Amino acid sequence: MIKRFFILSSLCMVLGVSAQKSHTVVQGDNPYNIAKKYGITVDELLKLNPKHKDGKLAIGDVLTVKSDKAATPVPVVTKTVPVEKAPSSASLGKIVLQPKQTIYGITKQYRISETDLRKLNPELDSHMKIGDEITLPLASIKKYGGEQHAVVAEKPTEVHTEKPVTTTPVAVAEGSNYVIQAKDNYYRITKQFGITQQELFTLNPGLEEKGLKPGESIKIKKSNTDTTVSSEPVANPKEKMDSGNEQSSTSNVIAGDDYVTYTVQQGDTVFSIVNKFGVSIDELIALNPDLSRGLKTGMVLKIKKQDPAYVKKNGDALSVVMMLPFGYSTNETQYRAMALDFLTGAKLAIERNARGGQKLDIKIVDSGNEASFKSSLTQINPDNTDLIIGPFFKSNVIDVLDFTKNQKIPVVAPFANTPELYNYNNLIIVETNNQTYADKIVEEVKGIYSNQKIYVVADAKKENANYIRSGLEKAVKNADVLIVNSPTDIQLDQNMMTGQSAPVIAILANDDNSAGEAFANKIATLSKEVQGVKAFSMFYSPAFEKKVDELSQASLVYLMDRKINTEGNFEKEILAAYKAKYCKTPPKYAIVGFDVVNDMLTRENKKGEIFKQINKVQTQLATKFEFVKSKANGAYVNTGYRVIRLVP
Repeated sequence: MIKRFFILSSLCMVLGVSAQKSHTVVQGDNPYNIAKKYGITVDELLKLNPKHKDGKLAIGDVLTVKSDKAATPVPVVTKTVPVEKAPSSASLGKIVLQPKQTIYGITKQYRISETDLRKLNPELDSHMKIGDEITLPLASIKKYGGEQHAVVAEKPTEVHTEKPVTTTPVAVAEGSNYVIQAKDNYYRITKQFGITQQELFTLNPGLEEKGLKPGESIKIKKSNTDTTVSSEPVANPKEKMDSGNEQSSTSNVIAGDDYVTYTVQQGDTVFSIVNKFGVSIDELIALNPDLSRGLKTGMVLKIKKQDPAYVKKNGDALSVVMMLPFGYSTNETQYRAMALDFLTGAKLAIERNARGGQKLDIKIVDSGNEASFKSSLTQINPDNTDLIIGPFFKSNVIDVLDFTKNQKIPVVAPFANTPELYNYNNLIIVETNNQTYADKIVEEVKGIYSNQKIYVVADAKKENANYIRSGLEKAVKNADVLIVNSPTDIQLDQNMMTGQSAPVIAILANDDNSAGEAFANKIATLSKEVQGVKAFSMFYSPAFEKKVDELSQASLVYLMDRKINTEGNFEKEILAAYKAKYCKTPPKYAIVGFDVVNDMLTRENKKGEIFKQINKVQTQLATKFEFVKSKANGAYVNTGYRVIRLVP
């Protein structure tokens, strides 16, 4: 029997689990009118819905809002996709993006790695709206597309170019206007005329909300005006806040010592400005009350000064320190195997980036144990270090942050993730915490809950299970939640009226593989006894893939990260390189080492300004990275994970 999966990509932080209502996005909605409708600020709306922090909404998106008003939900249609190996193909085609299609869903449906997908679609994140076109291997579209046929066929050398539309565009006023054609979409128009979607929407107020209508005329003339950022004259009129291609200039606006001014350019949006300067929308509006009447080109805005972007210390090479707990200096071997595996993966990433032309100066420091850690700091010269990867443990991370506080060197924590770390704005936290997973499970259960008894299988600490129970008790009415120590303790409920067995909801909050196997076996057994059993898991277990057909009867939903898509070309390349170098497949911590180091090095530009690249969504060998700020001036925390749904 063909194994079947329905997969939904999720790159978001969790929605709140308090007694809040939801709003389903419809035609014409935008963050401003939704926030106004429910009596909240735009900033509050985006904090409640972190995955929409960029303000981009699609019809059918469900948002959490603070109001008793509830919007009518739009039914979601799931799709069953056979899992097979996709053949390679030289020719390319395009599909038109449909509602609910996601990057991860496309990679699975069309058997392509995310790395290859992004190579074919360099601006993928900016054109993931309904109706946009996505370039894919033509053979994959024909084989796996079903009713979604290729709309454009093209040669491999034309991957980054758009074929001319068959209908001649009608342009007036020296090329500043364009009449929308039947097959047009945002991506086709922006590519044809060399402008961004933001510029298109700025030139045509209301276009994003109402959409493209054939026969209507829109403005498409692109402005060549450079963006300017000027500092408060009292402090330093020529101060540059942002290098890159932007030019600094002074402004007629006089601000206080804590502010700079910014002149709004064509193509700017409120969201692009707050992301650029790392401020909240509410802070921006508070300093610029005129924004309540709309953003206009030429407006001079006051922006609260932020810490300047970190810039490489000196020379061409990026100076990187890796702090790993080998324990050689203290004769402690507890974490040595973990550190050595991490280093093998890191070396592969370092060599790969060096071959690509990146100049690197790598120093490995034995961080020892917690007692001897501070002495290891003497091996670091903070005045000539551009990036620190490690250490592994929370208390050591804090020591490093305190040691480098004057230089604000970017520090990457591969495993430590606690709220105590969220106050450091030069910290990058790689590990997605368990509460993020648990909140997502609560959200999923809330969506299907109908007075069933709920079992939560706990680990020895019971932290995850207790957190889930607390969340469910807030999210659903009269929740009957029972925490158990083993999947064998899950029992069918009994209908008081008929005496017959009644289905239950089962949740796995234990990441042990043996618990996962026992959970899979128990759910498979219960699903044979009665229909309607629903299963959820915070973690992936290999047993889930072995029992796909049985678990699909319980519509199992589980979260996962750090699982390799062995069908992807990038993944095949890295796995082959590791095996050639070390004569084995990479173990767990080698995968983590490669993913962390490769992700960080690929975010560094020639000036070492890693934080300017931190908003990119990247998938490495097995880990998806999407960093969000924990607070206005806090650490960057990875919130990437994937949601897997099995359907009957």
